[in-house]
Amino acid sequence: MLVYLRLLKESFGFAMNALRSNKLRTLLSLLGVTIGIFSIIAVLSAVDSLNRKITKDIGSLDNSTVFFFKYCFGPSDVPDWKIDQFPNVTYDEYKLLKNSLTDVESVCFQFYAGRETIKHELKSISSIVVIPCTYEMYDIEKFDFEEGRFFSEKESNSGDNTVVIGHDISAALFEGTSPIDKYIRLYGQRFKVIGVLKKVGDRLISFGSNPDTTIYPTVNKIRSLFGDNTKSFTPIVIIKPAKGVDVESLKAQIAYRIRNFRGIKSGQADNFFINLLKGATDMIDETIGLMNVMGWVIAGFSLLVGGFGIANIMFVSVKERTNLIGIQKSLGAKNRFILFQFLFEAVILSVLGGIIGLFMVWGIALILTNALDFEFVLSLGNILLGTGLAAVIGLVSGILPAIAASKLDPVEAIRTGM
Repeated sequence: MLVYLRLLKESFGFAMNALRSNKLRTLLSLLGVTIGIFSIIAVLSAVDSLNRKITKDIGSLDNSTVFFFKYCFGPSDVPDWKIDQFPNVTYDEYKLLKNSLTDVESVCFQFYAGRETIKHELKSISSIVVIPCTYEMYDIEKFDFEEGRFFSEKESNSGDNTVVIGHDISAALFEGTSPIDKYIRLYGQRFKVIGVLKKVGDRLISFGSNPDTTIYPTVNKIRSLFGDNTKSFTPIVIIKPAKGVDVESLKAQIAYRIRNFRGIKSGQADNFFINLLKGATDMIDETIGLMNVMGWVIAGFSLLVGGFGIANIMFVSVKERTNLIGIQKSLGAKNRFILFQFLFEAVILSVLGGIIGLFMVWGIALILTNALDFEFVLSLGNILLGTGLAAVIGLVSGILPAIAASKLDPVEAIRTGM
């Protein structure tokens, strides 16, 4: 073991000597590895950062979340005129599903409402998204609060005039002061603010409104004001399955209960849709996967060039040190010792190029994160991948020169060196 540690130390010394003695040649040879590692890790880091941003934007919703709705989220064989005649989802159907479905974490009822103007004293802001909902919305979305809380089950069921507001609404209406227990006016009614959400920022992907410019009153308060049959609101039930539950089985449960509740006879078509986010999230996953493949293809060419560069410098190194190799072998150095010496040197040179590429990615990530409203992340996994990939390139590139060096005849090597 000590022999190989000494060998590694000597190989590192030879690699550093090669850098010092032939700076331009070595740097040009390392350039391919540096660019290759930079390319692949930059693309993978960008994709990872994009994936994290999308995941954060989507929130707690995943491709298993179920939406029981009058409309279809995607293309449908049912004509639009027929869909328009479908009945709206009702609050009673929400209660039916909530009380009868098994293997679900949460069932939430909400309205899709238009944008409204809200007021506080003399200030007002317009085009605010209003999402009346039940208390389970907190379990579905997993909101982060700047201050306050979401409304409770009791407040939700009784239809209290409580409301949760987004960060931008709080900043615009209350200008830095706490809005908790203060009142805003919506639909001509006074609503008490009990919670302010943390700022989310701009979203790349959104399956709904941005919480920063959204307010959440209790759905029963809005039902008491407008009833259940107003055309101003479109109701929807959101169901979050328990982990590991078969979504298709859950969809069948929902369809069975709603068909019975609505009196739909056997053979008659459904007059509702059970939607999943799976189609949208699958499309996002395909796009991210394509970006990863493109990154590997682009980096592959650079890594190929870098590998040839490392092989070239190692062949030159073997030629320059032929005399030294002959002396080492004449003193008893085995072929294996010479082989590992040059292999370690090739790996060390390649890893140095990889580290330079990683530092370039890290520097650019810092610059872009500070310049843009987007967090670029160089993860530990990508650092390890870049370093490992560089080591593999060095190993593959150095194997032929190392074998050539290990097979030199000591007498011929000394004579050639002289």
